[in-house]
Amino acid sequence: MRRQLLLVTGLILCFASLTYGQEAIPAPSPSPKPAMTKAQSQKIIISTEKKLWEAWKNKQSKVFKTYLSADSVMIGDAGVATKAEAVKELEEMACEIKSYDLSEIKVLFLNNDAAFMTYKAAQDGTCGGQPVPAAVWASSAYVKRGGKWFAASHQETPAKP
Repeated sequence: MRRQLLLVTGLILCFASLTYGQEAIPAPSPSPKPAMTKAQSQKIIISTEKKLWEAWKNKQSKVFKTYLSADSVMIGDAGVATKAEAVKELEEMACEIKSYDLSEIKVLFLNNDAAFMTYKAAQDGTCGGQPVPAAVWASSAYVKRGGKWFAASHQETPAKP
């Protein structure tokens, strides 16, 4: 009996020593998303700017609420507006926009999370019964937050004929 007890004790110690020094194998973690390339970011920024112009034309304030940064600043002939003021102005504006076209688009990346966009916009419409400038030079600043691009600022200057 003593011999069986020694044999069982020896087996227990043997198996215990095999598992004691082993490290736990961690579960595979999901691979991180690859960083967005500048080309991908540029495409998103241009697409977002076009969505904002379309929303302006169609008076869709929800698009502005979605794509403007919380601290955005809009600069126009009436002064400087916050996001809330710009959205309210869009909802109340007396504008009828027939068409617009964006051209000469350039995007300059200031760093991985900030970009500056310039372009020319041709537009046909009225606001408050007055014609909008036929062409403007525009600039928009974009910031990336939480992996998404948001419009942080916009400004327009009437183009000379």
